[in-house]
Order: sequence, then structure tokens, then C-alpha cells
Amino acid sequence: MDIKTASSLHRLRLVSAPEAVSFILLMIASVLKRTTDFNAVPALGMIHGVLFILYVLFWLDAWNRTKWDLKTAALYFVLSVLPFGGFYAERKLKRAADDEVIASRARREGVVKA
Repeated sequence: MDIKTASSLHRLRLVSAPEAVSFILLMIASVLKRTTDFNAVPALGMIHGVLFILYVLFWLDAWNRTKWDLKTAALYFVLSVLPFGGFYAERKLKRAADDEVIASRARREGVVKA
């Protein structure tokens, strides 16, 4: 994996958890808006919107660089619209990055010929 692909996946991983947190906070704020006088929806909506747009842009970049199949790309997109999906995406991307580091070290040390 080249450095541009790795940094693309890293950016997607970094934005996935904050996007999930903002989504959950926006849902809580929506409930509070309807049950109390507290209205944080405009501010949280803007924050979540920016994070979601960043997630989609980073997702498109990662899809382009990694050449994911349609199933994998669709999975990461669907995870962005599920309330706790961003946390799962972050863990999955971290695990894939760790596996790539291990494989790279093994290739460099001559343990495997992949």
C-alpha cells in the first residue's frame, strides 16, 4: 500500500468516529427540542453536516485509491448513515491498517513472499 492510499484510509478513519458522535448528539438534541425548550439542533445540525460531507469526500477518495469492490464501498457508506456505524467503520479501518503494517513488515523481513 502506498503512502497516499494509507493516508486516505487514515483520514476516513479519523472522521468516522466524530461523525458518529455528532449524529448521536443530533438525534438527542432533536428529542430534547420536542420535549423541552432546549434547541441545539441548528448548531449540531451544521456540525454534523460538515462532518458527514467530510466523511463522504474521504470515503470517495479511499474508494478511488484502494479500488474497493462495490460491496465494501457500499458497506462503508451505509455505516456513515447508521447511528453507531461510524464507530464500527473506525474499528474496521484500524484493523485493516494494522494488518497492512504487519504484512508490510513481514514482506520487508522476507518472512512472506506476498
